[in-house]
Amino acid sequence: MRNLTITVPEHVARWAKVWAARHDTSLSRLLGDLLVQLMEQEEGYDPARRQYLSRKPTALKKSGHYPRREDLHDRSGLR
Repeated sequence: MRNLTITVPEHVARWAKVWAARHDTSLSRLLGDLLVQLMEQEEGYDPARRQYLSRKPTALKKSGHYPRREDLHDRSGLR
């Protein structure tokens, strides 16, 4: 573990202390967990995006035609 010193506006520090107390955690744990979540989101998104984009496109339908928009959204029975 590593200690960090941060600077935030006074009203933010007060709010964060109250939030942490209401959620039965420390301010240190709160900030540490938030930073871990942010890191995991960033590191997990890029590889997943690259993997998805590396796949060949696939057809949504093998043959035939798609229904017309008017048929899919027929609302005559609702009026």
